[in-house]
Amino acid sequence: MGELSLVIVLSYIVGSIPTSIIISKLTHGIDVRNHGSGNAGGTNVFRVLGWKYGVAVILFDIFKGYVATMLVTKLMLGPIPFDNVTPFEDLTVVRIIAGCAAILGHIWTIFASFRGGKGIATAGGVLLALATIEILVTLGVFIIVFAIWRYVSLGSVIAALSFPVTMAFRHNVFHAYLEGYNTLIFFSIGISLLLIYTHRTNIKRLIEGTENRLSSSSLLKRKKN
Repeated sequence: MGELSLVIVLSYIVGSIPTSIIISKLTHGIDVRNHGSGNAGGTNVFRVLGWKYGVAVILFDIFKGYVATMLVTKLMLGPIPFDNVTPFEDLTVVRIIAGCAAILGHIWTIFASFRGGKGIATAGGVLLALATIEILVTLGVFIIVFAIWRYVSLGSVIAALSFPVTMAFRHNVFHAYLEGYNTLIFFSIGISLLLIYTHRTNIKRLIEGTENRLSSSSLLKRKKN
């Protein structure tokens, strides 16, 4: 139990690294949560500081999820301390647990009063490690939706929904072999629901027609004006 507890704690800490807050303070001396949408995520950094910083935050947040899922779990040397009733190997079960801890750490970061981002990028890193093809399809869905409507939140919500749908289609329609599908599909649905929950205020604004499209404006440009 000790090793699994260590994996969970370390994964949570890795996920909790407040990338957007660190970059905004180091580069511009501000807390990004006090600007733009008030969210500590890559999209708000993109909106407030510009695309270069936004991309950097998103990539690092993806990296956090991937590291927690693939590397932190290497600390788990012994068997998991409970009966594994899933079709997965024990290591894959630990990776799923670690990935969930990292996502929760990103959303409720211990380093910033439990006010983190919405978990899309970190969840992407976790799912990249667990279901590479499905997450690549999901990324394509996000890009298409964003390119058409320019709403990051809309793209994120539809992408979150498309992940379990893609997995179900690959398994049931295209008959692709997915190890542990009957377990992984419920995990993917749970992650999708969590991400939709973190976007609940965005969904409300989308329905009301008050959600902001992502523009090229930044804090630096506003200062110059």
